[in-house]
Amino acid sequence: MYMYGDHFKRAVGFSEASNIRRNETTDIVHRLGVIAPNRVYLNNYPISNPIAVFNSALAVDEEDAILYARIIVGYFMYVSAIIAIRVPLDDIFSGSGDININYYAGQPVVYPSTKYDLWGTEDPRVYVIDGKLYMTYTGRTVNYFNPRIGRERTLPVTAVEEEKYYKWKKIHVYVFPPGLREHVVSNKDAFLVKLSNDLLLFHRPHMDDDGFYLLTSRIGLEELYSVAEQVREVVLRDTIWVTDKASFESKIGWATPPIKLRDNEIIALLHGVDYELEAYRLFAMQLEYSRNEGIIVKAVTPTYIMEPKLLYEIFGDRPYTIFPCGLWRLSRDKILISYGAGDYMIGLGEIDLNELLSILDKGRIY
Repeated sequence: MYMYGDHFKRAVGFSEASNIRRNETTDIVHRLGVIAPNRVYLNNYPISNPIAVFNSALAVDEEDAILYARIIVGYFMYVSAIIAIRVPLDDIFSGSGDININYYAGQPVVYPSTKYDLWGTEDPRVYVIDGKLYMTYTGRTVNYFNPRIGRERTLPVTAVEEEKYYKWKKIHVYVFPPGLREHVVSNKDAFLVKLSNDLLLFHRPHMDDDGFYLLTSRIGLEELYSVAEQVREVVLRDTIWVTDKASFESKIGWATPPIKLRDNEIIALLHGVDYELEAYRLFAMQLEYSRNEGIIVKAVTPTYIMEPKLLYEIFGDRPYTIFPCGLWRLSRDKILISYGAGDYMIGLGEIDLNELLSILDKGRIY
């Protein structure tokens, strides 16, 4: 077991969740289409098209999806920014492949500007808390390329929407308390969730014991509403280790923001990376939260629910990679997701919630 595991309280169902899982896939994600880099034009930037556009977050208004996608404009340092792309829902659900062939404008909205994201703003997650839209992304810090400093190379940064979809203010960066902070190599795959009137950060640090820890930590709700002029460091507390990777995986991490079932219960999507191909696949867990018990893992999908299968998911800048970052519940049973395909394009897919719940029932713990 990893060195720092004893520092974190374990979730109820911690061991059962990893032991139930099998290295098999029941793919339930209906693919809706893909957006390639040459189909995206950049506004307010001298280069017309990004080299790569992928790992997109997602928000939906009445008629459009707004994709918050990670872009690369040059491979030398692989520095990322985040753009907003407005896509009509009719294009996504037309059934005639409109999403694959149409062109869309992208507006840079979050890009390097602080010591916490100097070398890139990556892999955003977008979600609503108390009627406001928030984005948590991975910031490549000023330490990222510094060989003398092997810690905090990436950190989760949260921004709040100031003007509809296109203007964001960076407000928080999340750090561990002294004693643990010095041992964080990187921290990513993060987003905030309000459960039972508590605010939790879901995150996945890589520590200097070479462990990847799937965690939740509590922060005060007052922190969310206390906005300063500069990005403020928020110290994490009451950290819970939710579960460990399965025996056939090198690491796991949080994928999209969750599907809310009740005020204290969610379905979380996660990615797992296998030892053999280092392929990214998707699975899910049903989680319950209470202040007294913390996180309870109620169920896990025994198999993966999505894996690379289409050519643009298998072949790209990173082969065999699907990396969901965006999720929006369109109706009672209809879930729209956006994901990175091959670290090169934006994929869009649909999940039937009833089908997902049925697979979770096969891995029921509580």
